[in-house]
Amino acid sequence: MTSLLETRYRRVLRMLPASYRARREEEMVDTYLQDFDEYEQDELRPAWREVASIAALAVRTRTGGPGAAPRHVLAGAALRLFALLSVLLHGARELTDRALSLAYVSGAPADDRALFLGMFDGHDGVASAVRAACLWLLPLCWVGAYAALLRERRRPALVLAVLAALPGLMPAVDWAAGLPVLIDGYDVAFAASGWLTVLALGCAVHEDAPPARLPAVPPGLALMGVCVLMGGSVVVWPQGFDSVWSSGTVCVVAGVVWCAARVRGAAADPAVPLALGLLTLLVLAERTGMLVLLAEGRVPASLLYGAGAQTAALAVLTVVLGVAGARLVRRGQGAYETHGERGALE
Repeated sequence: MTSLLETRYRRVLRMLPASYRARREEEMVDTYLQDFDEYEQDELRPAWREVASIAALAVRTRTGGPGAAPRHVLAGAALRLFALLSVLLHGARELTDRALSLAYVSGAPADDRALFLGMFDGHDGVASAVRAACLWLLPLCWVGAYAALLRERRRPALVLAVLAALPGLMPAVDWAAGLPVLIDGYDVAFAASGWLTVLALGCAVHEDAPPARLPAVPPGLALMGVCVLMGGSVVVWPQGFDSVWSSGTVCVVAGVVWCAARVRGAAADPAVPLALGLLTLLVLAERTGMLVLLAEGRVPASLLYGAGAQTAALAVLTVVLGVAGARLVRRGQGAYETHGERGALE
């Protein structure tokens, strides 16, 4: 006769993939119940620690952990590559923005230099100076998270990513504190981009999963190349620059390069277009939010047209990458093993 504890435990086990339960459910139930006397089993429930352990196992088995089905291995590979690419993009953007800001301030007129430094002088109190310094410095933690990921330091990478994403919550914090702040679509998209990256890191990057690797590019060269491309996109067309322009440019270039490689018969790994498509979708959300702000404001026509063209390019690439990734999955290209990935452009 099945006890209530067994019924409750099997209900918790439903969080696990069906393929994993088919192999391990009876073993897990027997192992769990052997610690309890029969007369206790109708009075007890699975402890929260046990439920949390099973939930963590469910995440690992759906993202390429031991015993994961091939589709879950692929999903985990795509999520890990997305997390790595997103951390790289965030880190390069923050690094480039600050480098350009410092380069401008160093040669700017005295009034502009005083305006920049005035954010940190504590004129409105020590708290405001500390806040300004944190908002300026914390996003650079994306670079540290990228370095930690490459060295397979998962926990430091996650902690640094959380710290880097915190400034995105400041509009919501100010609103909750009753300050007169307006939260627009760009603020929401910017915060969502950071915290979805943190979520991908927390779920897909774990000790049972193989490390993510950048497609065909050394990691240091990738960071330098993205920074150069971002800075170049601003220098070449400064009148079209806004806070999303550089990120959008990188996504467009990366998407076009992958499509060109695919046309030549390479790039058969489905995780790459899926990860790139997800990253491009997040940047598209930011681009759309910024485009709405630009349309509502009095901005030069060149800025508005450039933002609109980039929005259209990102939208097209999101669809193309998603469709291409789905086709590669259906064709069975890019075979994945439970304990290995081919995260490379072939």
